[in-house]
This record gives sequence, structure tokens and C-alpha cells, in this order.
Amino acid sequence: MHKIVLASMAAASCIYAADTFSEMFAEGKAYGNIKYYYIQTDKQNGLPYKDTSAHANAIGGQLGFETASLKGFKAKVTFMTTNGFLLDDPVDASIIGRDNGVRLENDPSGPAAQESFIVLGEALLQYDYEGFMANYGRQVIKTPLIHAKEVRMLPSAVQGAMLSYSDKENGWSIGGAYLTHFKQRTSDSFTNIVKHALGSETRAVTGHDNGDVWYLDAIWHNDAVSVSVYDYYTKDFLNSLYANVVYHSDYNGYRFGIAAEGIIQRSIGNADTNLAKTGSVTGGKRINTESISLKGDIHIGESTFMVGYSYVTKDDNAHDSLVLPWDGTPLYTNMITSNDLFSSNYGQGLKADSIYIGGTSSVKLAYTQTYDFTGHRGFKTILSYMNAHNSRFDKGNQQDFNVVLAYNYDKHLSISLKGIWVKNNTGAGADGTVTQIDDFQQYRVIANYKF
Repeated sequence: MHKIVLASMAAASCIYAADTFSEMFAEGKAYGNIKYYYIQTDKQNGLPYKDTSAHANAIGGQLGFETASLKGFKAKVTFMTTNGFLLDDPVDASIIGRDNGVRLENDPSGPAAQESFIVLGEALLQYDYEGFMANYGRQVIKTPLIHAKEVRMLPSAVQGAMLSYSDKENGWSIGGAYLTHFKQRTSDSFTNIVKHALGSETRAVTGHDNGDVWYLDAIWHNDAVSVSVYDYYTKDFLNSLYANVVYHSDYNGYRFGIAAEGIIQRSIGNADTNLAKTGSVTGGKRINTESISLKGDIHIGESTFMVGYSYVTKDDNAHDSLVLPWDGTPLYTNMITSNDLFSSNYGQGLKADSIYIGGTSSVKLAYTQTYDFTGHRGFKTILSYMNAHNSRFDKGNQQDFNVVLAYNYDKHLSISLKGIWVKNNTGAGADGTVTQIDDFQQYRVIANYKF
């Protein structure tokens, strides 16, 4: 069906473009970025003792072209590439092909993980008319639970169709999507979106070898309040409901905001039956997960202060960690590293990290400062701290410290230095088993030129 829709849209665009098809391309625009990335990761663990250090350099980015609109139709393509160099062992492959290594070799730092690649990350045909939008193809999207989390060299991307209608005058929109494939940030392959989440366990969990994701969303806002609701439905696997409310205002020259979000997830259909069986990947437990997250921030001049809180409910008789296989990191206590991103590697969708583990309550404090008042424009620092508590954490609370030093020379060139220090870095397996690393440090250097 989706191929028929795409073919029909393409044919229609050709009919409309009889005389001005060439202008559609002549008036289009090229865009892209060139990025250099250095990463070093150090880990220490006492029992049994293990001390490792890995690093990598990569250069790459994106190159794309978007046509001008012709009778509402336009097309877009984006090539993405990452190229490692000076890769002395051991290699931190999280800026090259880590997901390829997981998918092809079950090794996140093996030969496949260290290979450079280029991929057609976006290939999209879109139609817009008076608030109505329809598209099909590969594209980068940003929603709470399926998100182009661009925290490495490249963003993730999906393949599928999307529809939406927006009433800008009254501040609301509704939409929906049908998604069939997903490309992780460190992969050159669009794999079936459910197969990507569950890997070799796909049939055992869902009863099928592949699947798809449907989602619906409704968004409304005015000058002070915004409300959004998403429902993600994956037949015979998972249903996820997400809701978010944000309020912001000004008072005596200060800007402040408060926000709340909630997530409810349940296994459905075959997955609800199969996961409950003895010996299942979750240890005989159905998915039953709920979370709440709160945030407050205040802006005073060029300073911003933020406090966040999140709690994922605990249920010893269920798989109670959030299931986030597609780069969603929604909680307000999310940090640079403790953010569940590796659960979006191939086949890792039922694993979880730190604040996303069932029973974890977390608090985050952050302070952002710009320095335009000094006359030196473009500089910014971000300091943040997170403390995550869970009775399942045998070594104690996880504590994260993040420091970011950033400089935007202009709208094109940016440079950032990031330091990450984590005590008792924590993860949970699909069966809920929790493991902790004593100390984790990571250092990053990122230079990005956009055009």
C-alpha cells in the first residue's frame, strides 16, 4: 500500500510540473554539516577488578538537497557518513558503527563496529496544502519515544508514512504515522522497526518475524501552555501512551516554566502471552511500566536554573523498566550518558539504563550560563548533576556530573567540550537483573560546521 501511495504522489508531482519542473530543482537548497568528533571512555570496576579505556576519532556529517515546493509537492534527500581514523585498540565505536557490530557480530566494538560507512539517511516525498501534510520515505523525526537523538556523529532515522493537519491560528495539530524501518545512529542499515528492537527474540516475543509501529498525536498550545499526547501502537508487542503539559510565563523580568509528563506502557497481544511464559527473555514477566517526570526552570538574565524529578514505578512481578528501543529519552532527569541510548542498539530494546529502570527515583539539577554580557558572544557553559536511587542498586545511588563548554562562532561553526563523570553507572537486563560499574568517565570534543 505504501508503495502505491508513493508512486501516486510522484506521478502527481510530474503532472503539475509540466512547465516548471526544472525550477523545482533550480530553486531548491543544499544543506549539510561537517563534523569532527573525539571520544574517550574510561571505566573502573572493583569486583571483579576491571579497568578499561577506549577512544576514537571520526569525521563525517550530512549532505542533502531539498527541492522548492511545486503545487505543494517537494522532495528531500540526505546522505550521512561517519569515518573513523587513528583507531588504536581498544576502540570506542559509539561514534562509528557500534550498532552494526551489535547487529552483525553481537560485538559492540568488533570489526563491523569500526568500519566507516555512508548511508542514504533521508529520501522523502512530501505534499503540503493549507495545513495538511502527507509524506512517505526515509526521514529524521522527533517525537518523545521515537526520536532522532543526535548525540553522536549522526541522527537516527525512520522509514514510513506520516499525515498531519495543523491549525496555526488556533494553535493545534493532529497527526499520525505508520513506520516500518529504523536506522540507529551508528548503523548504515534500515532494519524492520520491531526486529531492530527485539533482534533474535522477535518471533519468541511477538509471534512474527517483523512488525510495524503506528502512532497518533494531538498537540495544542497558546502563549502560555502547551499540551501534547502521543499513543504508539505496535501489534503483538507494545502500546505506549505519552502525555506532556508545559506552562511558561514572565514575572518582573524573569522567565520561568513548569512541566509534567507521564508514560504508560503495556505489552499487548502475543507479547503479553509470550513474555509471561517461564523462560521468556524477561524471565516470565509482562511489560507493565509507568513513569512520571516533573521539571521547573527559571531564566534570570543570561542564567538558567533547572530542577527535574522522575520516578519509574516498581513492580517485582512485571518487566517494569521503560521500553525505549528507538532513541527516545523522554525523562527530564536525562543526562548526557545516563540516557538509555544503548537500548536503541539492535536487539537491546528490553534493556534499560539508570533513571529508566523500574523503581528508580531521580533528581537533576542544572545551571546554564551564557556570557554575552562580557562582550564575548557565543560562549556557554552547562553544569548538571543527577542522583538516581533504587533499592535494586547494590552499590548505591548512581551519581552523574556533566560539564559542557560550548562556543558558537556564528550560525555555522560550533565547538563543544564535554566532560562526564558517573559513580555507580547502572544498567538492567531484559530480565530486570541490575549491574553497576564503580566509575565511568567520558570526554568528548565536537566541532561542527553547518551550511
